[in-house]
Amino acid sequence: MDFKKSFGEKLKRLRKNRGFTQEQLAEIIEIDPRNLSRIEVGNSFVKAETMEKLLKALNVTTEELFSNDHIKEPKELIADINKYINSAKDKPNKLEKIHKMIRFIVDDE
Repeated sequence: MDFKKSFGEKLKRLRKNRGFTQEQLAEIIEIDPRNLSRIEVGNSFVKAETMEKLLKALNVTTEELFSNDHIKEPKELIADINKYINSAKDKPNKLEKIHKMIRFIVDDE
């Protein structure tokens, strides 16, 4: 996975876990919300001074921010997939969409 994309996913998860919207966090770290959005999707990266503000706003260490603990293990992924399937088992349209998506991904390889 691309480093900027991986970092952005981690940042987004931390932001949501702390209860911030993009707008709120952007205001705290003094950047435009569009820039924060670009960082979270991996199209941009933070400047050093913004990084310091992020660490403080999210109350995390550099190690926590750059760790790869947001990448789920296969067991966790399967559990999540099963959770989605079970939540849709009484909804044929949603279950069909899940089936098509899985089939598309698996058949694409």
